[in-house]
Amino acid sequence: MPGWTNSNRRDRLPKDWQAIRHRVFRRDGGRCCIPLPDGRRCPNAATQVDHIIPGDDHSLDNLQSICDDHHRVKSSSEGARALNAKKAQNAKKFLRPERHPGLL
Repeated sequence: MPGWTNSNRRDRLPKDWQAIRHRVFRRDGGRCCIPLPDGRRCPNAATQVDHIIPGDDHSLDNLQSICDDHHRVKSSSEGARALNAKKAQNAKKFLRPERHPGLL
């Protein structure tokens, strides 16, 4: 996976991550939990356990089973948001501070 190449994410997973994954897959019936546009649950087999809220909260309430297609879309979206936020933060470094109108 290219996304893991420069990441320390795997190192931040709990030591019992495989057991947690197994529990999540079993809880979710081995199916993807992402709702389709019509409200039905995705019928695809789950291949990933995904964090609902990104970060390091590995509690069962924050984990869901997800298929490869939905995982790819969700991860791409999260990556794009993070990149845009980083670009916006970097752009602020180069802006001149706005002068007070009374001092012009």
